[in-house]
Amino acid sequence: MQPLDRFSGHADLYAQYRIDYPTDLYEFILQFVNNRHIAWDCATGNGQVAGTLADLFTQVEATDMSEKQLAEAVQKPTIRYQLSTAEHTPFADHTFDLITVAQAIHWFDIQAFHQEVRRVAKPGGVIAEWGYGLVQPGPDLAPILIDFYRNRIGPYWDPQRKHIDHAYESLPFPFADAQRERFTATRTWSLERFLNYLRTWSAVRQYIHENEADPVTDLGEQLKQTWGNEEREVRFPIFLRVGKV
Repeated sequence: MQPLDRFSGHADLYAQYRIDYPTDLYEFILQFVNNRHIAWDCATGNGQVAGTLADLFTQVEATDMSEKQLAEAVQKPTIRYQLSTAEHTPFADHTFDLITVAQAIHWFDIQAFHQEVRRVAKPGGVIAEWGYGLVQPGPDLAPILIDFYRNRIGPYWDPQRKHIDHAYESLPFPFADAQRERFTATRTWSLERFLNYLRTWSAVRQYIHENEADPVTDLGEQLKQTWGNEEREVRFPIFLRVGKV
């Protein structure tokens, strides 16, 4: 299977407008981790997760298949970034205490990736995979956003998007002591900030590529009257699964 790269073309937007993850998510994962020597953040993007892991582990290896994404990544002394696919890495056998993948496994050859996880994880090492579903801007704006998501740009999503909609329930997770948990990331954003986040969606980028027009501009006009000039709370529903190798 040829790896898909849907994010190099807008790595700068991704770095500015994608969310990071709440503290309670990391606390939940860490309760299963025996040692905090070395972690691998796979499909790191611009290092949202790697930057947090660097404060928790002695060393962090972070990989991505996009050189442009890595060029935007957060820099810390204990993080080493490398170009690599998820399924075939340069790491030695039995290296990692923790392996993380955020908002990415639906793009992988998941069986090959899980085989690689078994190879590079230490015995008893932890694998944590998570993602987040459709942002929730509030019940007054939800119908407009859902219509945009399903109808305006719905045809431009890759088939893998269904795995996000199903919270990874349809993807295999063949690891011991599997645990699932839900979290919420809450942000307070202006309308402009929210719209720029939407412009990082792969379906929006594909729409722009095919139509030479930005569908988010029209959406912003629809949202503006209700949103107004004030910031408002938006919520991201996060789903996590954790297991041991």
